[in-house]
Amino acid sequence: MSNVSYHISNLLEKMTSTDKDFRFMATNDLMLELQKDSIKLDEDSERRVVAMLLKLLEDKNGEVQNLAVKCLAPLVSKVKEPQVEAMVESLCSNMMSDKEQLRDISSMGLKAVITELPLSSSGLTLTASVSKMITSQLIGALGKQEDVALQLEALDILSDMLGRLSGALVSFHGSLLSSLLPQLTSPRMAVRKRSIMALGHLVPCCSPALFSQLTEHLMTELAKGPPTSVARTYIQCLATISREGGHRVGEHLQKVIPMVVKFTSVEDDELREHCFQAFEAFIRRCPKEMSPHVTTVTQLCFKFMTYDPNYNYDGSEEEEDESMDVEDGDDEESDDEYSDDDDMSWKVRRSAVKCLEALISTRLDLLLSFYSTICPALLARFKEREENVRADVFAAFSTLLRQSRVGSSHPGLIAADAVRSGDVLLQVPGIVKVLHRQLKDKSIKSRQGCFGLLSELAHTVPGALEEHIPALVPGILFSLTDRSASSNMKIDALCFLHVLLISHPPQAFQPHMQVLLPAVLACVEDTFYKIMSEALLVTQQLLRVMRPQGQTSTPGRFDPKPFIREVFSVTMKRLKATDIDQEVKERAISCMGHLVCHLGDHLGAELQGVLAIFLERLKNEITRLSAVRTLSLIAASSLKIDLSSILDETLSVLASFLRKNQRALKLSTLACLTSLVTHHAASIKPAALEAMLNELPPLVDESDMHTSQVSIALLTCMSKACPSSLAKISSLVLPGIFRLIHSPLLQGGALAAILDFLQSLVLSKASSLGLSLTGRCLRPSSALHRQSYVSAARCVAALASASPKESPATVAGLIQQVKNPGSPESARVLALLSLGEVGRSGSLGGCKEVQGVILEAFSSTSEEVKTAASCALGGMAVGSLSDYLPFVLKEISAQPRRQYLLLHSLKDVISASPACSLSPHVESIWSLLFQHCECQEEGSRNLVAECLGKLTLVDPAVLLPRLKQQLRAGSPVVRGTVVTAVKFTIVDHPAPIDTLLRDCMGDFLKSLQDDDITVRRVALVMFNSAAHNKPSLIRGLLGSVLPHLYRETQIRKDLIREVRPFKHRVDDGLDVRKAAFECMYTLLDSCLDGLDVLQFLDHVEEGLKDHYDIRMLTFLMLARLASLSPAAVLQRLDRLVEPLKATCTTKVKAGSVKQEFEKQEELRRSAMRAVAALLAVPEVERSPVMADFANQIRSNADMASIYQSVQGGDGGGAEGMDMS
Repeated sequence: MSNVSYHISNLLEKMTSTDKDFRFMATNDLMLELQKDSIKLDEDSERRVVAMLLKLLEDKNGEVQNLAVKCLAPLVSKVKEPQVEAMVESLCSNMMSDKEQLRDISSMGLKAVITELPLSSSGLTLTASVSKMITSQLIGALGKQEDVALQLEALDILSDMLGRLSGALVSFHGSLLSSLLPQLTSPRMAVRKRSIMALGHLVPCCSPALFSQLTEHLMTELAKGPPTSVARTYIQCLATISREGGHRVGEHLQKVIPMVVKFTSVEDDELREHCFQAFEAFIRRCPKEMSPHVTTVTQLCFKFMTYDPNYNYDGSEEEEDESMDVEDGDDEESDDEYSDDDDMSWKVRRSAVKCLEALISTRLDLLLSFYSTICPALLARFKEREENVRADVFAAFSTLLRQSRVGSSHPGLIAADAVRSGDVLLQVPGIVKVLHRQLKDKSIKSRQGCFGLLSELAHTVPGALEEHIPALVPGILFSLTDRSASSNMKIDALCFLHVLLISHPPQAFQPHMQVLLPAVLACVEDTFYKIMSEALLVTQQLLRVMRPQGQTSTPGRFDPKPFIREVFSVTMKRLKATDIDQEVKERAISCMGHLVCHLGDHLGAELQGVLAIFLERLKNEITRLSAVRTLSLIAASSLKIDLSSILDETLSVLASFLRKNQRALKLSTLACLTSLVTHHAASIKPAALEAMLNELPPLVDESDMHTSQVSIALLTCMSKACPSSLAKISSLVLPGIFRLIHSPLLQGGALAAILDFLQSLVLSKASSLGLSLTGRCLRPSSALHRQSYVSAARCVAALASASPKESPATVAGLIQQVKNPGSPESARVLALLSLGEVGRSGSLGGCKEVQGVILEAFSSTSEEVKTAASCALGGMAVGSLSDYLPFVLKEISAQPRRQYLLLHSLKDVISASPACSLSPHVESIWSLLFQHCECQEEGSRNLVAECLGKLTLVDPAVLLPRLKQQLRAGSPVVRGTVVTAVKFTIVDHPAPIDTLLRDCMGDFLKSLQDDDITVRRVALVMFNSAAHNKPSLIRGLLGSVLPHLYRETQIRKDLIREVRPFKHRVDDGLDVRKAAFECMYTLLDSCLDGLDVLQFLDHVEEGLKDHYDIRMLTFLMLARLASLSPAAVLQRLDRLVEPLKATCTTKVKAGSVKQEFEKQEELRRSAMRAVAALLAVPEVERSPVMADFANQIRSNADMASIYQSVQGGDGGGAEGMDMS
C-alpha cells in the first residue's frame, strides 16, 4: 500500500510542475495506474488525486485537460462516496462557468462519471445520491433561457443520465418533465431536438401517470392549432415517445391518430414527414392497437407516396420507354429541368413508403390483402424520380416478397397460399417492365435496388422470371461490363445472376450464353478477389446450363463446344494460382470440377493435367476438403471420366484422411470413396482396397452414428463391387458391426445401412455366412438393452430373407429357443421378436407350429415375453394377412384377458399393411373395434382408438363420416375413444384424408364443449396433435376454438376435492388444464399469426401461478414469446415479473422431503431461464419493475448463481445482464 501511495504522491507532485510535458506525462501515468484493477488508494491519496484532477481540468494546456477528463471515469470505482460527490459537485459548478472551455471540459467530465456510476446493488446508494446532485443542477441550467449553449450541454448530459440511470431518478421524473416540456417551444431548433431526445429517454421508465401527463400535454397543445414549426416539434415528440416508450402509447392512440391525420393536410412538407414518421412508430410499436386505423393510414400513404407537386408523371408509357433509352446526357438534362433544391416533397414520399414497409413487416396476418392494395401502389412508384425514395420503394417491395417467403417456410402462416396462388406471379410482368429499364440507369443505388428486389422475387417464386430473362440479360450485362461501376455493383449483378441461374431451368439461359459467358469470364479475371469468387460461382452454374447433368450431345440440342476452350483457360488460370484468396481457390477447384463433370469428354489431352492438379490440391491441407468434394462429383459423373492416372495415389491419400479428426473431411472422404468404388471398381487394385479397409473399423462405432452409417454404406458398395475384399471385410469389420447391432443407440439410417450390408454379404458367394451371422445376432456378448432386441431381430429377418435355403433352419432354431424352458428370458424375447420380423418379411415358409408357440408365450408369467409375443404375432400377420388376421380377430373376442396384447398385434397389422391388402377385412375389423370401445381398461380403449384412427386412413371417404356419426350417438366413453381415434388420423405428411378432415374438423372440435371432462381432455390432446402435425386443419377454426381452449386453462374450484382422512386435496381439472396449456405452447410455433398475443399472455400469466407442471410449461412459453413477440411481452411485463419473482424467491419448508427440494429447484431454474429470455429483449430493463428484479438477482448470491448456470447452459440472453 505504501508503495502505491508513494508512487501516486510522486505523480501528483509532477502534476504541479510548470512544464506542461511533465504535467502531461504524470497525468498519463496516473490514468494507466487507475485503469489497473489491483490499485487501492488510502483516504488521503483519494482526496489529493480528486483535488489535483479537478485542478487540471482548468489547466492552460488542452492535452492535459483531456487526459484529466479521461482519469475521472476509472476514478469513480476507485474512490469512496464522499470523493465522488465532491468531484461531481465541482464539475457541476464548473459547468455553470462563464468560461466556455471550462464548461465544455466539465460537461465531458460529467458524462464520463455518469457512464461509470455502478448499477449493482452495492453501489446504488452512490448512484442515487450523485444522480440527484447532477439532476438538480441540470434542472437549474435548463431554466437559463438566455444561455442556449448551457441549455444544450445540460440537455445532452440529461439524455445520457436518463438513458443509463433513469431508475435512480424516479423521484425527479416529475420535475424533469416540468423542466423539459417548456423547452419544446424554445426558439432554437437544437434545444427542441435535444429536449425530444431527453423525453424519449424518460418515457420508458416513468410512471403511467407521468406518461399520460406528457401525452395529454402534447395532445392539448396540438389541439390549440400551434404554429407549424411548433406543431412539427410536438408531432416529432409523439413519434419519439412511441419509439422509446413502445406499447405505452397504445392506450392513447384512439385520440392521437385523428390529430396526426389532421396535420397531414397542413401544407408543410416537413410536418407531413414527421406525421408519417409518427405513424411508422405507432405501427411498429403498437401493431394491435393500430388495427382500427390501418385503412386510414394506408390510404394516406397511398396519397402522399405520389405527392410530387414539382414534377409531372403523366407521360405515356411509350414516352417513358423512349426517355429511358436515350443517352445519359439527355437524362441528366431532363432531371435538371425539374430539380429544385428547396423541394422537400421527396421526404414526404419517402416517409410514406417507410410507413408502408413498417405495415408490411408487422402485419403478417394482412399479407393476402397487401397483394391487392399495397403491391400495385408500390409497383406504380417504381418510376419515382428521386433516387433515395426509389431505393426505399424497392426496399418496401422486397420486404413484401420476403414476408411471403417467411410465411411459406413457416408451418403456421398462410402466406404460402398467397404466393403460390399467383398473386405475385400476376405482378411479375409489370415489375420486369419497369425494372429492366432501370437496370441501365446511371444511378448505382437504383441498380442495386433493382437487383435486390429481383433476387427476392426469384427466391420467393422460383421460375417466375423465366419468360422475362431476355429482357433482364441486357441490364445484367450493363452492370458487369460498365467500367465506371463500383466493385459492389458488379458483385450485386453476379449475385443476382447466380440466384437467377439456380432458381430457373438451364434451357432458359442457353440462347444467351453467347453474351453472358464472356462478361462473366471477364469478372473471373478481375483483380478484386470478391468479384473473382462470385464470378466463379456463376461460371459453375453456367456449366450446368451448357450441358445439364445426364444430357448427351444430340442434334438439335444446345452445343457447348464453342465455349469450352474459353471457360477452361480462364478457370485453369485461377486453379493454378497459389497466391490468391482461400475462397477463390476453393471455388476455382469446384468450378473446374463441374467443368470436368459436365463437359469432361470435350477436354481431350487437357483432362490429365487437370486431374494432376486436383491430386496436388488433395494433398494440400488448405484445399483438401474442396478437392475431396470435387472428386466425388467427378467420380459420379455420367460421362465416366477416366481417373486411372491418379486413382491409386488418390485412394492412398483419401484413406489417410479417415484417420483425421476433422469430421467434415472424414464424411466427405467416405462419400468420395463410395462414389469411386461404385463407379470405378474395375480400376481399383486390391492393395488400395486393403488400405481403405484397414481404416474403416474404428469408424464403425456408436459414438458417431452418422459416420458409422456412411462407413457401412461404403462397405456395402465394396462387397458388391469388389467380391475379392469379402474375406478381409469379414475379419476386420464384422466385430464392430455386431457391437453396433447390440447397441441401444442403433436406429434409422444406421440400422438400414447395416441391414443392407448384411444382405449384400450373404448374397455374395460366401453363402455359408448366413447361419453364422444369424447366430452372432442372437448371441450377444453381454446383456442387451430393450431397444437392441428390435435391431437384432430385424438383422435376423434380413439375413433370413437374403438366404431362403437357410431360412427354415433359422425359424426352427428360433421356435426351439422360445419353447425351451431352460432358455433365459432375454433369449426368448429376442427369439420371439425375430420370429415376428422373419414373418413380416414373408420368410416363415408356412410353418404351422408358430401359432401354438405364440399362444403359449401369451400365457407366460413374464410381461416382457408376453409383449414380445404380441409384437411377433402382429409381424407375422403383416407378412401373411389371410393366415393370421382372422386368427387375431377371433382371439380378441374369445380371450378378454389377452385383449390388450392382441389389440397391440392388430395395431401392428393395421399400421404396416398396405391399404389394398386390408380392404377386404375392413368391415370385420371395424365392427370388432366398436364392440370393444367401451371396455373398462383405459389402455385397451386407447389401443382401440389408435386402431380405429389408422383403419380410417385405409378408406377415409367411407370411414371418416362413420366415425363422425359415432360421435353423436355414443356414450361419453365412446365419444372419448372416437375423438382419440381422430388424433391418429392426423399424420405429419400429406395424406388423402387431409381434405376430408379439414371439412369435418370443426365437428370433432365441438367435443371441447362436451359435458364430460375426459372427453374435453382427449379433444384438447387431439387439437394439440392437429396444431403440431397439420396446422392447416385448425387454422381457420381458431376464432371459435380459442375461447373454449382458454376456458379450460382456468382453475375450477368445483373440481377440487379433499380426500379424507388425510385432508389431501385432489384437483380433477389438472390434467385438462395441462392439456390446454400444451395446446397453447404448440400454437406458438404453428399458428402465431392467428393468436391475439396480449389475450394469450393473460392466460400465460394465470398459468405462472398454477400447479408445478403448468408453471414449467408457462415458463417455456414466456421464453418463447420473448423472442417471437417481444413488443407484446413488454406491454405485459410488469404483471409477468411478479410471479417470476415469487418463484425465484420462494424457499421450501425445512422439514420437506427431498423431492420437494428438487421440484422447487427445477422450478427456480425454469423461471430463471424465462428471466434470461426476458432480459435478452432490447430495452427490457427500462421497466422499473424489471430493473429492480435484475438488481435483486445481482445482489442475491443464490439467485445470481442460478442465473449464471442457466446462462452457461442455454446461452440465451447472455448480454441481458452484467453480473459484475
